[in-house]
Amino acid sequence: MDNKEILELSTSAWREKVYIETSEHVICGYVFMPKIGKKTRLLTEILNTGKTFLAVKNCTLEYKLNPGRAVEQHEFMQVNISSILIMRPLYDE
Repeated sequence: MDNKEILELSTSAWREKVYIETSEHVICGYVFMPKIGKKTRLLTEILNTGKTFLAVKNCTLEYKLNPGRAVEQHEFMQVNISSILIMRPLYDE
């Protein structure tokens, strides 16, 4: 991928940091959507695309059922949308 393609990708998508909770995991990372429509509808649009999986980048993964297990860092993971219990924007404080 050349620099022009990277620039086009970075300027044509919204990036949102999110908190995702499933029955077994807590995931914090970034989701992306094309820059069409309003940014405020980003999370709703992601969940209602009809796709099965949600791509999450630069994320952490915590295990709810094994809290003593170390938090994992991942550059990329896919989350099954049907397993999501809670998803909300995560703002740095």
